[in-house]
Amino acid sequence: MKTAYIGIEKKKARWGWIFVTPAVLLFLLFSLYPMLNAFFNTFFTMKLLSLRAPKFVGLKNYAYILQSKDFWNSAKATLFFTFGAFVPLTILSMVLALAITSRKKSGRAIQLIIYSPAILSSVVAALIWILIFDPRGLGNSVLNFLMRSPGVDHQWLTDPVMLRICTSTIYVWKYVGYFTIIFVTGIAKIPTSVLEAATIDGAQKHQIIQRIIFPLIKPTTVMVSIVAMLNCLKSFSTQYLFTQRGAPLEPINVITLNIYNTAMRDLNISRACVMSVLLFLIMMGLTLIRLKSSEKETVSY
Repeated sequence: MKTAYIGIEKKKARWGWIFVTPAVLLFLLFSLYPMLNAFFNTFFTMKLLSLRAPKFVGLKNYAYILQSKDFWNSAKATLFFTFGAFVPLTILSMVLALAITSRKKSGRAIQLIIYSPAILSSVVAALIWILIFDPRGLGNSVLNFLMRSPGVDHQWLTDPVMLRICTSTIYVWKYVGYFTIIFVTGIAKIPTSVLEAATIDGAQKHQIIQRIIFPLIKPTTVMVSIVAMLNCLKSFSTQYLFTQRGAPLEPINVITLNIYNTAMRDLNISRACVMSVLLFLIMMGLTLIRLKSSEKETVSY
């Protein structure tokens, strides 16, 4: 009997490997190999479309990038964009999730409405907002109406501060619905018995939110914060399209855009790979810090 059980388990394991193997092969071919190849290329001088053999230069590419003002400007632009999009996105999605779960009616319709921008591609979303931020667009018209300043161009696409606000606004608008749904799911997992017990004990609504809901959705909050932060650090399409429409490069020259320009415009593959590796290390470091900080408190029910 025991032998038959072991044989069944081996068959299950064999079929498991059969089903997993295609996904593993695709990951190795299209994810792991490009990452390892990019890291390998950082130690060589490589030019796109060049027929010359790569020349080994050791850590010179890293030294050049770390001393480059252009890279540090990209790091600053990435920091501004990430902070300007990540913080409002996390807070707003949580507030909307609390508002939706507190409504017994029309909750599904509200979720559908706020989630709809998430189904758009980043390119389409950026193009829509470029039209809104045009000097003759809806953005200027609404702001001039509110400020009673007809005909004033508020320079959404030319002023550095306004440009950073615009790119962050587009990202928040596009993804707030996506993260709201995640928060709604996390809140829905809280047992109703816990909330009912708190209500019977006389807890006010704000006390239930602060002392019960917030602690119990901490795993969801950690996951949302990490995913939102990583997506902000990887943002590219919006900044690229804005610069293609004539916006100044420096305020929104995030690291991903700098990588693209270095590789495709300057044809310097090795330095682009260096920036990719540095961006990966930044993302990994921030993720580990966030996970470490979330381990200080554990809440269960």
